[in-house]
Amino acid sequence: MIILKLGGSVITDKTKEYTFKTETMDKLAQNIKKANKQTIIVHGAGSFGHILAKKYELNQGYKRLEQIKGFSLTHEKVQALNSLVLKSLQNNDIHAVSISPHSSMTLNNHEMQKMDYKIFEEYLKKNFTPVTFGDVVLDKTLGFSICSGDLLIEVLSKYFKPEKVVFVIDEDGIYTANPKIDKKAKLNKETTVKELETLTTTADNHADVTGGMAGKIQTIKKIAKNSIETILVNGNKPDRLYKVLVGEKTISTIVTGEK
Repeated sequence: MIILKLGGSVITDKTKEYTFKTETMDKLAQNIKKANKQTIIVHGAGSFGHILAKKYELNQGYKRLEQIKGFSLTHEKVQALNSLVLKSLQNNDIHAVSISPHSSMTLNNHEMQKMDYKIFEEYLKKNFTPVTFGDVVLDKTLGFSICSGDLLIEVLSKYFKPEKVVFVIDEDGIYTANPKIDKKAKLNKETTVKELETLTTTADNHADVTGGMAGKIQTIKKIAKNSIETILVNGNKPDRLYKVLVGEKTISTIVTGEK
């Protein structure tokens, strides 16, 4: 089984509110279907979630009444994005079902407190493809906060111990520096957790309340501790995703897990 993260920067335009990249998602879905692997799919919130979440400061927890409106609006928008992702998958004969973090988990000061893994197991046994996503959720300490797609990837990988974890991002992989800013940045085709410690991760200008690439690297380190291989691949080149899923060589970054 493979756990697959579809980045919000790939399936949405992060510079424009509520802009879904239908063609890109359809091509990714075609390649997921072609690979014919059992998967759990997680997708980011992109411009459907991050802009509103930042505006209402939802990741800081409940501080003022106006945030209740922001929580509700954000949840509605990420649910709308999830429906678009499901439609694309189903149009490509992938029997996808949505599992919303909003109703299946709670956090405690941004950390996982409770997660319903059984529902994922039941759907997998029946040959469905579970699809979950970055969402706003209840938080025991903060009142509410954000559950990022990366946190979902982390806890799902720890529980299910998949063959590999694949991050579909808007770059070819992990670079020595941010390639959007530094033209001298070089792609790390293979790397280890220790080597990740030396990377500089400079943010770009997109709204991202969950840490961007720096957050992903922290997540990958935790995944690696469970001896799980992680691969980062460019979602704007959908054929590469197919090759990663079936184990063929392609342009990507492979992070080897700790033994």
